[in-house]
Amino acid sequence: MAGVLLVISMAVGIFCLARLNANKRENDLLANDVKERQSEIQRLNGEGEKVRQLLTPDQKATLIASHKLVANKAFGWSRLFADLEAVLPGSVSASRITVQNVYQDGGRIKAELELGVIARDYSAAMAMIDNMNNSGLFQAELRGQDLQKNERVTYTEYTFRLIYTPTAAYSETPPTDIASNGVGGVQ
Repeated sequence: MAGVLLVISMAVGIFCLARLNANKRENDLLANDVKERQSEIQRLNGEGEKVRQLLTPDQKATLIASHKLVANKAFGWSRLFADLEAVLPGSVSASRITVQNVYQDGGRIKAELELGVIARDYSAAMAMIDNMNNSGLFQAELRGQDLQKNERVTYTEYTFRLIYTPTAAYSETPPTDIASNGVGGVQ
């Protein structure tokens, strides 16, 4: 009986040693993988820093504002587009939207945007401004207009500065400062 117990103990001991060696090999492989990934992260952070140094101050500010907007889950592009669609007259089309800044004012998230629209007549653009300012979501200010003509149609591209304030249900979470320090990647 003691002999059988000794054989079983030796078998269990050999199994444990084999398992310990396998775990050690796996641990070494994973440690090497971690080191490789850390060096890759450092390399990518270095490349990102080189790109950031090439950006103009305006591009840096736009990048930071864009990162804030993307990082802030409470501020949704879908909601912004739905709200814009609700205030744009049928004869006005949005041509571009540029994020200038995202900030918090009195506990509410606000976004400063530059909006370009195309309209065939001035009255449609003015109706859009009225719709926006009466919506409680937008504060619109006309910044410029550029007459465009081609063989078939004449239209004007209007540029607006907008302050967009989503409804309280969409702005309860404060914006993150993910891009405010200009350093990306894992910290």
